[in-house]
Amino acid sequence: MARRKKFYEGKAKILYEGPEPGTLVQYFKDEATAGNGQKKEVFEGKGVLNNRLSEFFMQGLNQIGVPTHFIRRLNMREQLIRQVEMIPLEVIVRNFAAGSMAQRLGLDEGAQLPRPIVEFCYKDDRLGDPLVPEEYILAFGWASQQDLDDIVALALRVNDFLSGVFHGVGIKLVDFKIEVGRIWDGEYPTLVVADEISPDSCRLWDIETGRKLDKDVFRKDLGSLTEAYTEVARRLGVLPSNVTHRPKPTLIN
Repeated sequence: MARRKKFYEGKAKILYEGPEPGTLVQYFKDEATAGNGQKKEVFEGKGVLNNRLSEFFMQGLNQIGVPTHFIRRLNMREQLIRQVEMIPLEVIVRNFAAGSMAQRLGLDEGAQLPRPIVEFCYKDDRLGDPLVPEEYILAFGWASQQDLDDIVALALRVNDFLSGVFHGVGIKLVDFKIEVGRIWDGEYPTLVVADEISPDSCRLWDIETGRKLDKDVFRKDLGSLTEAYTEVARRLGVLPSNVTHRPKPTLIN
């Protein structure tokens, strides 16, 4: 990887200054974290898989008219993205009860919700990304009412797309989270899907067996995280169908 100026480093990715104004290079790391960074481990090949999977989903969204920050993949671990003004929220869409929602409301894990539910968390690792109501978002100026309306509409379009894609390969999209940013054209902002879409940010279960194919494999010590992500990539056609788990996956160019 060429030496360049680091823009930002998170738990799973590093952002570098891009080759052109208004662009960044997003590098996917092999580290996995859980419990707000309390549990950490390196899974060789995870970053390669997430780079290719996020490319697959972002390209698909762009093609159906849902704007994203994605421009193109540069290599096996990096992609070129637009630099955006990030809104400090995690946007969570839930189709089935799981994780913190099931715990908070005493719901059975996997219970289907009456409709997709959109939640917001304030993005701050020091605070554990707390769940926040819309009133907080408006009061503290993190987003306007119009922003929130547009974000919900955007998130539900992403949900429709992802749910259909996953269902077609025998995977249930239980829930997922996205981040949203603004791209400015003069005085007028456009909201775009940013960060990544991968098994790191989705809760995915095999429809027939209920087998987990997401980061819960790591959180709950259920097996190899890379094998689970490889299975998702294989089903989606990101990997050739005859490829089995390898420490360094061979991916389609």
